[in-house]
This record gives sequence, structure tokens and C-alpha cells, in this order.
Amino acid sequence: MDRPTTNPVATSRKPGRPRSAATPDAIRRAAESLFAERGFSHTSVRDIATLACSDPAVVIRHFGSKEKLFLEVVTVDPQFRGLVKGPLPTLGRQILQRLLEADGSTLRLHATLLGALDRTEVRRYLEQSTAQHITDPLAARLLGPDAEVRARLIAAQIGGLLMSICLFDDTPTQLLTAKALDYYADAIQALIDGPNPAPE
Repeated sequence: MDRPTTNPVATSRKPGRPRSAATPDAIRRAAESLFAERGFSHTSVRDIATLACSDPAVVIRHFGSKEKLFLEVVTVDPQFRGLVKGPLPTLGRQILQRLLEADGSTLRLHATLLGALDRTEVRRYLEQSTAQHITDPLAARLLGPDAEVRARLIAAQIGGLLMSICLFDDTPTQLLTAKALDYYADAIQALIDGPNPAPE
């Protein structure tokens, strides 16, 4: 007597779960939306998984941790890339124009990053991105003495401006006036130009 053939049984799904497994792209989109809306500390892996119609274990399997997922979707590299390229005599003004571009994307991303600076991975990322896109290329271009020190001070000016605008409610209006931006552009430009030679 022939034994009945057994057919493989499909894995059961939880009610309401879509047939297709959650993809990394769906998780990225959910994470980007929630981090921008709530910040790092108020967004959980479960929140991301729920919005992506997935499971927290799937999120961790794809990305390793909430911090790693955060740094994949919240990055200032595109905004910082090429920031210090251009003619040195007008670079101070150009840097400000790029940082404070009309769509405000750099400010939004920086504000989201600042909300997670208590995380070592996030601090390390911001330090590395600043060195890669601002400090190192500037130090290689600046003429005159103390190029590396001046490059670091310019990076500090950029970081300070972004932090002040993003974190303090009463400062953005004051800092974004035309006169304030003129002062700031001149201060950055003074470090780019370097010290004037002493008169003989």
C-alpha cells in the first residue's frame, strides 16, 4: 500500500501581517519618518517595526541596533560633502549659504543628530563626518600658518551655529538676520584668510 505523500505546509502568519516579509527599505522609511518626528530617544525599535509592518527582531536582524539604523537614515554626509570647496576669498559666505539652504534639510538633520549625542556611535559619526568633510580638506587648502588649528576653529564655528539654531528657541530669528549672517561669514572668512603679515 502506497504511503500518502505529504505536502509542505506554508508557515502561518499572524493576523493582519502582510504576506511579504518586511524589507530593509520599508524599515528605513519608517525609521526616517519617526526619527525626524520624535527624535532618537522617543522612537523605539518596536515603533519602527510597527510602522514598517514588521517585527522588532527583523529590524535588529537587518540593522544590528537602533543606533546603527539611526546612522543609516540620519546622515549629514550629503550636506557636508563639498562644503569647503570653492574659491577661498569667498568661502566663508559660501559655507553659510550651503548650511542654511532654503529647504532647511541640513538644519533638520543636524537637530535630529544632536538629539542623540548621548550615544557614543552618534558622537563618533559626527566627529568623523566633520573631519572628513570640513577639517581635513580645509587644513589641506588653507594658506599661511596654523592651518590645522584654523580649520578646527572653522569647524567649531559651523557646529556652534548649527547647534544654536537647532537647540535654542530664542536664537534662530536673531542669528538668521542678514546682519548676523554677515558677521558670521566675516568671522569664518577671517580664519580662512589667516593672520595678516606683520608690518615691517
